[in-house]
Amino acid sequence: MVSNIHAGADALTIHNQDQVATVLRDLSEGDTAWIRHGETMISIKLLENVAFGHKIAITNISEGSVVRKYGEIIGRATKEIEAGMHVHVHNVEGIRGRGDKTAQEEQR
Repeated sequence: MVSNIHAGADALTIHNQDQVATVLRDLSEGDTAWIRHGETMISIKLLENVAFGHKIAITNISEGSVVRKYGEIIGRATKEIEAGMHVHVHNVEGIRGRGDKTAQEEQR
């Protein structure tokens, strides 16, 4: 359960292992997004436009690495993703619900 969401947060994470944050309003390339990450606020400069409800990377994610949201693996990066980039189907391959892919990730 998320509590104490403070005014001023542009995006938030749910779990301390999250590599992506969900944006709470439309953000534009060049904006500085303030992100609630656990008990702290971090700032990330946006490298791309990101629409409300979409995800931004809060750390660099290398190609082939898993991507975590809600503390869970939600996919695998299909290319390098820099902090501040939009994270969506154009750079992440979904593996949830795919027994073949999920089993491979759990063994890593």
